Amino acid sequence: MSDHGTREALPLADAAQVRAEVRLALKGGTWKVVGVVALLTLGAAAGLVTPWALGSLVDAVANSEGAERIWWIAGAIAAGSLVAAIADGVGQVGATRLVERVLASTRERMVARGLALPRAALERAGAGDLVSRSGDDVNVVAEAAPLVVPAVAGSAFSIAMTVVGMAVLDWRFAVAAVLLVAPVHALTLNWHRKTAPDVYEAERAAMAHRAHHLLASLRGIETVHAFGLSRPHGKRIAAVSWAVAQWSVRAQTVVNGFFARLNFAEFLGMGSILVVGFWLVREGQGTVGAATTAMLFFLRLFDPINRLMIVVDDLQSALASMRRIVGVIGADRFKAPEHTEPESDAAAEVEALDFAYTPGHPVLRGIDFRIGPKETVALVGSSGAGKSTLAALIAGVLEPDAGRVSVAAREGGPAVALVTQEVHVFDGTLRENLDLVRPGATDDELEAALRRVGAESLLALADGLDTGIGDRGLELTPAQAQALALARVVLLDPRLAVLDEATAEAGSADSAALDGAAAAALEGRAGLLVAHRLDQAAKADRIVVMEHGRIVEEGTHEGLAAADGPYARAWSLWTRGRS
Repeated sequence: MSDHGTREALPLADAAQVRAEVRLALKGGTWKVVGVVALLTLGAAAGLVTPWALGSLVDAVANSEGAERIWWIAGAIAAGSLVAAIADGVGQVGATRLVERVLASTRERMVARGLALPRAALERAGAGDLVSRSGDDVNVVAEAAPLVVPAVAGSAFSIAMTVVGMAVLDWRFAVAAVLLVAPVHALTLNWHRKTAPDVYEAERAAMAHRAHHLLASLRGIETVHAFGLSRPHGKRIAAVSWAVAQWSVRAQTVVNGFFARLNFAEFLGMGSILVVGFWLVREGQGTVGAATTAMLFFLRLFDPINRLMIVVDDLQSALASMRRIVGVIGADRFKAPEHTEPESDAAAEVEALDFAYTPGHPVLRGIDFRIGPKETVALVGSSGAGKSTLAALIAGVLEPDAGRVSVAAREGGPAVALVTQEVHVFDGTLRENLDLVRPGATDDELEAALRRVGAESLLALADGLDTGIGDRGLELTPAQAQALALARVVLLDPRLAVLDEATAEAGSADSAALDGAAAAALEGRAGLLVAHRLDQAAKADRIVVMEHGRIVEEGTHEGLAAADGPYARAWSLWTRGRS
């Protein structure tokens, strides 16, 4: 089945949201912004001294003025160049620092928001979407910002001051240049503004789609090989990669059209200045020096205008990426479900709960039950009964379609923690894998948590807590990884712990040890245990039996085993199979 119908991409921010994010990042730095503007204005004004002086030099030579006049002009050129270099250089450095400040703030907020997104939202969007935004888009902005912002700032001030300078020489120079060149630039920018963003956003989206399929194939590489799916997966990746190539070609076509329009504007500008200068000199209303200065002013505009127009391409690309980055920060519709407080002293309450992954195909219907403040409840039932879905709803990973989920808050700590069979071991030391849930925990606290869940094998590693684990370190056994996850629960100390197949080592020598570890992690707190082994469920305070998305039985092990119901029949088969 195609994923186009089910994927729900993370949102894109609009221009107002991007501006608001920039203002937030620059909060408290108003005087720095004012200082950068003042320096760039001074640099642009000082940069006009050299072309003005060269025009004056032409008139001085034409009028046979003395050497003293020439030396004054030379001194003005040197002073103007020095002031322009210092002011523009310091202004550019200041602008770059302000940009880096904005980028750092935005990147940190995006990463923090991305880590807080509910798992369901990431699954609907596809893993590649967030990976692409936190990787490709951040890189685009990081590479473009140090070039774009100083170029835009410096060019804008240079263009404005140069046009003013041309008007001071003779208003007709400014009018001729502006009337012919400005419309071409305006039309070029308007064309680029309408064309480029959609192309760049489509290119980024195609990259995200490609990343999604690559990640899906790599994460399931064993299944791909086991079922001989390499060819269809390869074709799918080739198709999305070709889509990226097609959008990249379209993006380059936009760039080529952009530069062609810039060259045409330069031709019109130079021609208009030459015509106006010739006419003024012929009519005796201007001098050759003034016409020379006007042409030098216009030639001086080549660099800032071209820089400005060229970086507009990078700017559009960076803004497209900024919209995707800020879109994650403002992803309000993907907020984690907000649980209400239970009306009783229960750790969690579920009332009239309905849920469906696909509309019209309910997974859970009319679920009602509670978990006491220190009670361990086991969910049992056949595969597909809805046990893991119910656990995910209580843990806040999913949001119900109807009904209410209430989880008791805990002062100074989290309300609920979820541990599944799939435990992620981060690439780092054992200490880093533990204290990520309680930053600043002492070594004694970390070791106590490991001992509580019976993870002495981890304490016995060669370098103890400093042992490197993960992809580039020691590979933990499944049982060690689960023990690590349970130790994190102990350190996190939630009000309610949800264990979804967290000890599913059925038939292995580690099952008994993991059962003990789970019991130790749940000690002193409420627990919800999705159990696929009935001997594990039998140790719970209460058992809830689910079938076809409904609760069909609940009670203690003794009571359910003695009754003539689904649990009793399952228990009978279990005990016969174990004997």
